[in-house]
Amino acid sequence: MNGAGSTTGNGHGHGQGESLAIKTVLATRTVILRVGLEGLLSDQGFLISDVASESHPALGIVEASPAISETLDSITRFREQFPKARVAVLAEAFDISTVMAAREAGADGFCSTASAPDVLVRLLKLVALGEAVIPSTMLASLLGAASAHQEQQRQAADPGPKVVDARVSKLSPREADVLRGIMNGEPNKVIARQFDVTESTIKVHVKAILRKIGAANRTQAAMWASDRMTPAPRTYADS
Repeated sequence: MNGAGSTTGNGHGHGQGESLAIKTVLATRTVILRVGLEGLLSDQGFLISDVASESHPALGIVEASPAISETLDSITRFREQFPKARVAVLAEAFDISTVMAAREAGADGFCSTASAPDVLVRLLKLVALGEAVIPSTMLASLLGAASAHQEQQRQAADPGPKVVDARVSKLSPREADVLRGIMNGEPNKVIARQFDVTESTIKVHVKAILRKIGAANRTQAAMWASDRMTPAPRTYADS
């Protein structure tokens, strides 16, 4: 974050809240970070206590572990013990996967230990007061990941144009219509009724279709056509 952060608000006022001591529990792995935080925050409106002695903290500060699973476990345990508290995660740096996983586990904010002391204090207060804080350097990456995910969903919903295959052009118009009926799962007699021809005529067309497209049976023909042709509306004639 290098001294800056991005926030999204939920409408909490800051005026009166900042005059009150913020009950804070430190869930840190290293003694040096805990001592540093206690010295920094105690004079900045934070009331530091430990997990055993505090029953209703407003804020929990979790030190990220090199192993993301340990970080997520710490967030989850704190959330279970103090469901109403806000959770800030501290680390020297964050990556997208850690931020997204920690958010799902219940983290509300992410602050860099490399931030200037006054910036770190301000960001922790924002988390405690209801803001969602993420490192500013992560914001563009997260927005990019969200955009890529939306594009993937769009492509899944709209697979795009059919495969171009010269063999489609070898089919006569009637053979193409028969093949579309096969794509719809219609038996020969249903297809025959559509075109007012005999079932034996449709069988002749089917044999020609299989030969022209190189399919061994109707199932293969239907699969081949599904990637290359637009199906006709399904017919509901009695079979």
